[in-house]
Amino acid sequence: MNRAAAEARGRKAERRAAWWLRLHGWRIVGERLRVPVGEVDLVARRGRILAFIEVKWRDRAEDLDFAIDEYRLRRVAAAAEILRHRLARPDDDIRIDVMLLAPKRLPRHLVHVWQP
Repeated sequence: MNRAAAEARGRKAERRAAWWLRLHGWRIVGERLRVPVGEVDLVARRGRILAFIEVKWRDRAEDLDFAIDEYRLRRVAAAAEILRHRLARPDDDIRIDVMLLAPKRLPRHLVHVWQP
């Protein structure tokens, strides 16, 4: 798969994840936020929770279990640390989540997957 196709697939997965989150009471406050240390796919808020969310799409649901690793989570956490000053309120609970998506499957939302 070429880079443009992978980029388009990633954007589609992020739109689906955002849709799923909205259906479950979340408000999307940021998409594809880039900072020098990394990128956060989605930032969502529900009440006092501010979640920095990594979205992963795989063509086969079986491959989702291996879609996220410590390196990727560390980059998301580093980016979240920078972005939190812009997006968080003083009393917010901040966490790193992952959304896993595959064809013909409901999205799987893994909450609070990284503890720095």
